[in-house]
Amino acid sequence: MLIVRSRNGIPVRLTEERWQHIVHRHPEMADQRERILETLSEPDMIQRGDFGELLAIRFYPETPLTRKFLVVVYRELSPDEGFILTAYLTTRPSAGRVTIWKR
Repeated sequence: MLIVRSRNGIPVRLTEERWQHIVHRHPEMADQRERILETLSEPDMIQRGDFGELLAIRFYPETPLTRKFLVVVYRELSPDEGFILTAYLTTRPSAGRVTIWKR
């Protein structure tokens, strides 16, 4: 299990089960674990999800799929606990979501 602090200073864990979920659903993410942790700790923006989760988003000019945004979906349960749900690459952040923080 890996733990990184979110932009809010909350320790957020990436469990082996969640890592396997990510690479199973998004095989292009297999070599992107360090970028997932970097995106969570140093995002370009944070958006609000539909069900209480947060989306940390960071742009990368080179990825396995060309220029993309990496999105890390996570929850902050308390000041001492959070966890990653999933992560994926996308062409652009969702215009329909509320941006709650931007660099």
